[in-house]
Amino acid sequence: MSLAAAVGRAAMAARAGSLVAAVLAHSGRLDKEHLGARVGRLSRRVEELKGEVCTMINKKYSEFLPSMQSAEDLVAQVEGLSSNIDLLKAGIENEVQRDLNVAVAEFTELKQQLERDTLVLSVLKKLQEFDTTIKECNSALQEKQYVAAAQQLEKARSSLRSLESRRGFELKILKALGTELTVQTQNLIYHLGEEWQKLIVWKLPPSKGSSSLEAVVLSELHLYMVPPQDKDTAVPPVAAVLQALAVLGELHSKLKDFGHLLLQYILKPLISHPALEPVPEEQPDVFILRFRSQELALDESSPMEVFEKIRLVFEVLHKYLLNVPLEQPGEGRVTLAELLGELIWEELSDCLIHSCLVNSIPTNSSKLEQYKEVIESTEEFEKALKKMQFLKEDTTALLKYACNVDSHFANKKCQDVIMAARNLMTSEIHNTVKITPDSSTALPELPDPGSGDHVKMPRGSSLVPSGTVSVGTESRLSPLTLCLPSCRISCSVQQLVELAYHTLLEATASTDLCCVQLFDCVRNIFQLFYEVVPTYHRENLQKLPQLAAIHHNNCMYIAHHLLTLGHQFRYRSTSVLSNGAATFVDLVPGFRRLGMECFLAQMRVQKGEILERLSSARNFSNMDDEENYCAANKAIKQVLHQLRRLGMVWQDVLPVNVYCKAMGALLNTALAEIVTRIAALEDISAEDADRLYSLCRIMVEEGPQVFTPLLEEDKNKKYQEEVPVYVQKWMTFKELMIILQANLQEIVDQWADGKGPLAEEFSAAEVKSLIRALFQNTERRAAALAKIK
Repeated sequence: MSLAAAVGRAAMAARAGSLVAAVLAHSGRLDKEHLGARVGRLSRRVEELKGEVCTMINKKYSEFLPSMQSAEDLVAQVEGLSSNIDLLKAGIENEVQRDLNVAVAEFTELKQQLERDTLVLSVLKKLQEFDTTIKECNSALQEKQYVAAAQQLEKARSSLRSLESRRGFELKILKALGTELTVQTQNLIYHLGEEWQKLIVWKLPPSKGSSSLEAVVLSELHLYMVPPQDKDTAVPPVAAVLQALAVLGELHSKLKDFGHLLLQYILKPLISHPALEPVPEEQPDVFILRFRSQELALDESSPMEVFEKIRLVFEVLHKYLLNVPLEQPGEGRVTLAELLGELIWEELSDCLIHSCLVNSIPTNSSKLEQYKEVIESTEEFEKALKKMQFLKEDTTALLKYACNVDSHFANKKCQDVIMAARNLMTSEIHNTVKITPDSSTALPELPDPGSGDHVKMPRGSSLVPSGTVSVGTESRLSPLTLCLPSCRISCSVQQLVELAYHTLLEATASTDLCCVQLFDCVRNIFQLFYEVVPTYHRENLQKLPQLAAIHHNNCMYIAHHLLTLGHQFRYRSTSVLSNGAATFVDLVPGFRRLGMECFLAQMRVQKGEILERLSSARNFSNMDDEENYCAANKAIKQVLHQLRRLGMVWQDVLPVNVYCKAMGALLNTALAEIVTRIAALEDISAEDADRLYSLCRIMVEEGPQVFTPLLEEDKNKKYQEEVPVYVQKWMTFKELMIILQANLQEIVDQWADGKGPLAEEFSAAEVKSLIRALFQNTERRAAALAKIK
């Protein structure tokens, strides 16, 4: 048992004894003997516990004394060590630290001096290297060892660059060294340029930049391979000059200039001038490339001929110039042909495509098979250039273009068609051709619907007149079915529709891709017409009635063909368009509206002029005044003259039914205006009535004569007799004339209780107004007015 536990138990026993005493003091009712016994037991137990506690305390104390002594010994030792440490620390701070600071300062100074000396030494070495390389460069240049000279200059440039990169160490001499290096470099470049000009000599025409055949024939290229015999200085090999230029980084600019001249005076002229032919000439010390012009030459060279000429030029250049291996900085070992190819191939290939291959694309699908020769020639040309390392292996721009002939054929065909269509649209409208119901139009023959599924007709199918189109095996439509009435249309529009038919016929014989593109091209033609013609000819269509009529016919003619254009080629086309998608019907309403709007706008102009002329008739009032009568008579004559002029302008142009409706509408406008003005008069004297009647009689007699839709005069009488059919106010006008000459009873008879002819043309109020204006206020007039209701 621990000492703390024993002390605790003793304390508890003491507290228990105190508690017992307290209980005995407060409770006299307890049994004194019993309590005494218990107290005795408790007291004995307390004594026992005290003994145990004392024993344990003695035991622990005996064990604690040795430990305490050891601790005291240790404390004494630690204090001794601490005093020694304090002595050492004081010695270090007073003596060693001072010596150490002195040593560090000396070391730092020596280190900085060493760095300065090392830097100066390295700078001096670089300056020595620079000086040495410049001297060696001059020596190599004097001996015309251009590659060594260029390499020494590059070393000098590297040394100078290293010196300039040292921050905090600037020398005034560096600027002078840079100037010296520039002078030496330019000096070497000058010498290399001189040698380049000795190796490659261009003899150009007097007028530089001219691309005419006469100027190009005067161009020559001289390549000197060995030094001339009459000179002491030896021309260095071309490889040395080129390698030195490559080291200096000047080869690119030299090749760029050379490539520019090569393109301008050799390669491009060979492409654009079919008569031009290269003539290589080899002499002992020089190779010369000249040109000659063939007297008999085609307008355009075939790709095969162009490829052969250009390949000859490259073979010559490869043999005498381009087959030179070079060490290109950053690129490794390359040939001059590779470098030149990278510089000029893009421009050369574009020129070959746009000036040669484009022109060789067939304009007819039947010639596509012959184009295989062009593809083969293009492939061989690219292989030859790749063999000479002028082209990289993955370069196939020409071949890709040539192989994509279907797309190019379609594009070229579409471009030609659009250009032809635009030229037709911007040509004169007044050049016309007569269209009659029995006119035979060359249309592709339609297949028999009962002959099977979508069968593609043979390419050589005959063309038959539109009046004999077959619709079945047993029956035929009337020859006049779907025929336009006789009229005149522009020659350009007829050619435009024929162009659409021929283009669609071409599409049926082409591949799926071409077929779709050509079909879209035809749709574009008509959409272009819709946009271009009304804009391009706007002024003439507004001012000239004849052109407005022709434009109306043009639009109706195009709409007429658009109705069946897609169906005619449905079974002739490929599966791409044979499902019914090849239709033009959706364009029909737009073209009809285009023609009608233009013609109606012209009609509004003509109606405006008629009303303007009739406005000078002074409302047809006071006709007993000679001046008023003359003004009214002049207005009537001007209106009739205008109508006769329009009749002559539209004669044999508009279809008969359209002509009669148009003239009838204009004449009706004049009659309606006259009726309105006379009916509005409040007082008409007998003389006024006679003169108004005479004016109206002029209109009735001469009005029908403006209906002359046909050139044959005897055939126009039919339409002149049918004037009431086309002029809505004709009978109204004649009834007005009757009223002007009738008495009251005749007017009442004409009214016939609202059932007579007069009632059909005039209202009761209008008739009453005329009666009041014509007759005086009498009982008879009142009786007559009473009957008009």
